[in-house]
Amino acid sequence: MNINRFPLRAGNAARAFMTNNKVATIAERVESLNALAPAEVSRILSRMPQEYAVNILDRPELRNASTVLALIDRADAARLLHGMSNDRVADVLLELDTDTRTRLFNSLEEPVRVAIQHLMGYPARTAGSIMTTEFVSVPGNWTVEQTLAHVRHVERSRETVYAIYVLDENSGALLHVVTLRRLITGEPDASILTVAQKGTPVAADPLMKQEDVARLIRKHDLLALPVVDDHGLILGIVTVDDVIDTMIADTTDGAQRFGGMEALGKPYMKISFGGMIRKRAGWLCALFLGEMLTASAMQHFEGELEKAVVLTLFIPLIMSSGGNSGSQATSLIIRALAVGELKLSDWWKVLLRELPTGVVLGAILGLVGMLRVFFWQSAGLYDYGPHWVLVGITVFAALIGIVTFGSVSGSMLPFVLQRLKLDPATASAPFVATLVDVTGLVIYFSVALMILTGTLL
Repeated sequence: MNINRFPLRAGNAARAFMTNNKVATIAERVESLNALAPAEVSRILSRMPQEYAVNILDRPELRNASTVLALIDRADAARLLHGMSNDRVADVLLELDTDTRTRLFNSLEEPVRVAIQHLMGYPARTAGSIMTTEFVSVPGNWTVEQTLAHVRHVERSRETVYAIYVLDENSGALLHVVTLRRLITGEPDASILTVAQKGTPVAADPLMKQEDVARLIRKHDLLALPVVDDHGLILGIVTVDDVIDTMIADTTDGAQRFGGMEALGKPYMKISFGGMIRKRAGWLCALFLGEMLTASAMQHFEGELEKAVVLTLFIPLIMSSGGNSGSQATSLIIRALAVGELKLSDWWKVLLRELPTGVVLGAILGLVGMLRVFFWQSAGLYDYGPHWVLVGITVFAALIGIVTFGSVSGSMLPFVLQRLKLDPATASAPFVATLVDVTGLVIYFSVALMILTGTLL
């Protein structure tokens, strides 16, 4: 955009920003603004042409959008909010404190307030919470030419024009969907119904989970999915980019929880030092307390360790193998649950699959561990004592038990958490590893007692 089109009140910050970003895309300009303080961003946006500022604020990638709007003059903020998409406005308002939210909300015109209030009333992570009310719809008695003229008229104020929704002229219920490609190939005087898709339109309930919305869009290869109420009236649409933006945010939160910490909720470089400590310390303390049980387990078998110090050489190997197998199983099951490949009722199928899998994987690792003992002893690299064969067999048998337990517990834990209405991602790799560490030591020394009693023990 030409800098000369700026309003006369444009400040130096806005002019400098535009001059430095004349050939940049909107996404690149958003990244440039993300590097600035919210106060500076608010000064820049308030001095931009409305259309330009709205395009930036409409991008979910813009950080601290709510803070930026709160710092802008009330009249300017209202002007910008009116230009933004309703679903984006709802998201931004929900991030504000009550007083600021009320102030900005009351500055909106009545029709906009009603639409946004509906969007803000839906539970998070549902179709209603991520839909937009700005879509193209026409009555079923219109012609192709009338519809094309309408699309040209409202194009700039709609989220997408690639899907046109045909409504019953009397009840307003959704009848059909017309793609833009089909529309422009239709005869001008023909009924809009002649270019509509056959069959009942694929639609979502406003309370449908966003994961199910994403699966519907993927299954039917849609650019937008209509959201309808119990009477078939269309409430809004969920576009592909809405789903992608939401799922990326959820994936980030899930990845952070899976790493054994509370989700940051902000970009890594934007969270304060104190906030980082609060997000990580709790989980680390919980995991540390869990690992203390490992020390308790070793104390319980202190006598056996004194008699057969050689057993301590394999403790790191034993603990890591069980934790690794548990983490593998947890990762697979959490992902399968997230994409709908598994349901809560499938737990027994997973158990029957993971049990033999754990035995075979444990046998493979146990064989490697036993051969390692035999080779080191035969090659003179280390002397495991006169009962080295039994030591190798102990390692073999213990690894079968530990890896099997790790695979089974790691695969079942996500089901347990989901049954308790908790996020399965909290069954993170560190949590599973801690659980398997403690039980792994008990299994290891129990196996050693059975095999080495009367010899080393």
